[in-house]
Amino acid sequence: MLPGEDGFSICRRLRAAARTPIIMLTAVATDVDRIVGLEFGADDYVTKPFNTRELLARIKSLLRRASYGAERPERPGAMSFAGWRIDPVSRTLVDHAGSQVFMTTAEFDLLVALCLNSGRVLTREQLLSLTHAGVAGPVERSVDVHISRIRQKIEPNPKDPSFIKTVRLGGYLFTPMVEAEA
Repeated sequence: MLPGEDGFSICRRLRAAARTPIIMLTAVATDVDRIVGLEFGADDYVTKPFNTRELLARIKSLLRRASYGAERPERPGAMSFAGWRIDPVSRTLVDHAGSQVFMTTAEFDLLVALCLNSGRVLTREQLLSLTHAGVAGPVERSVDVHISRIRQKIEPNPKDPSFIKTVRLGGYLFTPMVEAEA
């Protein structure tokens, strides 16, 4: 029902020019139209009426899948902050006394993401996308639980955190100066 051009030709043209993820959102709900839309290059086909939460979930899923093939930056080397040393290659966290601190995979990945983005507010969604947690599609609020556990392990006073600040309606801010090790 687009003026001047139909969705199928737009889809075909977009697909020929780029690898941009495409979701067709249409009132046309026949099996043939869905099949044609997918054959012309759509990654998903949603018909009206639709549930907005489902559409949002489909968009997030498609963006997650689209990022799988994207070039990943080189794995960062060891970093230090406030007397702590974190090494993403060996996946170790060592405190200022030289003792290794055990962390779950999710906790470690979140702490690395925070270190790499020190001084920048990251939303729950950004933290999930920067870690492998986004692949499994966990609930965004699970980030809060992992952050709480990280605070218990690294904060001088977990009840009054100074390293990982909560930014109301924003996300989390990692405050220490992070230095890359040579």
